[in-house]
Amino acid sequence: MFENMNEEQAKKQILEMVSEYCDTYHAVKPYEEGDRISYARRVYDHSEMVNLVDSSLEFWLTSGRYTDIFEAEFAKYLGVKFCSLVNSGSSANLNAFMALTSPLLKDRRINRGDEVITVAAGFPTTVAPVIQYGAIPVFVDVTIPQYNIDVTKLESALSSKTKAVMVAHTLGNPFDLKAVKEFCTKHNLWLIEDNCDALGSKYVIDGEEKFTGTIGDIGTSSFYPPHHMTMGEGGAVYTNNPLLHKCIRSMRDWGRDCICPSGKDNFCGHRFDKQYGELPLGYDHKYVYSHFGYNLKATDLQAAVGCAQLVKFPSFVERRRHNFDRLKAALAGVEDKLILPVPCENSKPSWFGFLITCKEGVDRRKIVEYIESQNIQTRMLFAGNLIKHPCFDEMRATGEGFRIAGDLTNTDRIMNDTFWVGVYPGMTDEMIDNMAKTIKKACEL
Repeated sequence: MFENMNEEQAKKQILEMVSEYCDTYHAVKPYEEGDRISYARRVYDHSEMVNLVDSSLEFWLTSGRYTDIFEAEFAKYLGVKFCSLVNSGSSANLNAFMALTSPLLKDRRINRGDEVITVAAGFPTTVAPVIQYGAIPVFVDVTIPQYNIDVTKLESALSSKTKAVMVAHTLGNPFDLKAVKEFCTKHNLWLIEDNCDALGSKYVIDGEEKFTGTIGDIGTSSFYPPHHMTMGEGGAVYTNNPLLHKCIRSMRDWGRDCICPSGKDNFCGHRFDKQYGELPLGYDHKYVYSHFGYNLKATDLQAAVGCAQLVKFPSFVERRRHNFDRLKAALAGVEDKLILPVPCENSKPSWFGFLITCKEGVDRRKIVEYIESQNIQTRMLFAGNLIKHPCFDEMRATGEGFRIAGDLTNTDRIMNDTFWVGVYPGMTDEMIDNMAKTIKKACEL
């Protein structure tokens, strides 16, 4: 088939066939009432598949050309100086937190036993790196119907051991960044924005509209299939601080001191002429480790998909907003039974989902069971109250390893009464209207 072609001609033909294959066999079927409505789904076309196959034909596999393109374009989109692609949003959170434990940060370094303010109404991997390192998460309550950290509880959570705030923007709704940022600045604390569920959300601070994830010291994103954009698996860590970027890159790349890209040697020109630690003079810099790190890199195949997704991403955000607004308008009249979500003041959310809390006397179980019986997928707000889960059994028994500042009344309410449905960009108006009709019917039962 390729006998009379050079490599570029053969690749061109393969990619044209891939594009045709995708258009033929991966086309989205028109929605019909009664079809399953999932809370999230990949939205893609032949561009992603062509990029994926293009990368596979290069067979570089680890991070490479597409990774470089994605990191540069993603940083440009967000308006940040530095972006590091990693293999998941969970790894992004791990990488971000561990960067703050670097000895390079001197007296601002997070040490074992130091405290990090966060919330229990969220996803576990926002908190897991804190616990796994040996720092102490301090849990504060959240607000309803914003479902974000209650900033009035921050001062009461503070102690002489507090070093950072690490908290997520819940389902695309930004937390009160003005209040949290002022608190962190006042007390010289680091701020990590877990932006995994809020990519594309904006917040006005000091008169300037900025993307969430770029206002704190470090932001993180996830590219898991249900998220705002996807690579299958993947994540990113971003910052404007060059020292934090150095720590992030080192800990992402095995903890090494060297900044040579994969497959390149002696990028700095001093591979064999420096002294490091107690190593022999001139020890190969590619094998000098300044941190205890990991290999958290993504593959170039993932990055190739991400490059195609990033081109479409602004339209994804607009569609999410459209779907959210349409669903909320269609649910007018159920406020006597359901609490509908409200965006944070000064924000423009890129909604990941539509959160609903049942009012007193309304049984969430019955509501959710009916909605699911009508082929509409629902989700809880992740852990509900993370402290109640089996992973906390030992810490609850000993009373060590975490701290609660005040009470978690709303967190427990969310655990018992809250659920959500999707607004992903592949949803049509017909799907949104059917969800609204079904939710309203559930309230009548």
